[in-house]
Amino acid sequence: MQLQFKKFAFKTFTNTGITLTPVELKDFIDFEVKRIYYVTAFEKDSGSHCHKIEKEFFICQKGAITAIIDCGNGIEEFVMTGPNDAMYVGNYVWHGFKNASADCVLLALSSTNYNPDRSDYVPDYEEYKKLVAELK
Repeated sequence: MQLQFKKFAFKTFTNTGITLTPVELKDFIDFEVKRIYYVTAFEKDSGSHCHKIEKEFFICQKGAITAIIDCGNGIEEFVMTGPNDAMYVGNYVWHGFKNASADCVLLALSSTNYNPDRSDYVPDYEEYKKLVAELK
């Protein structure tokens, strides 16, 4: 199984006094969007984890934030700045966020509806590494 993670920089057009950033979802994600949420006022870093089922697409709408990613090859970090930076996080990809600017707005599109029991989450990094090793 190949774990899927992709970074994107959207094209932006400035015309007639406005800035427009069109995002054709079919060009970036392979799932039907079932839920949209956004995170603001980061008082602490988000909890890193992976999902067994859920896939997500994150867009840094404003400000800056550092994404923490592991696709089974070790942790990498990527800084996302402003509304042109986005990333696709497939299932079984470890992810979290840190160092958000005070004005950061992080938009997420999800392949699943909200489930408060968190049965889809793997919150322990050592457990994640074992799980990914079994998938390879």
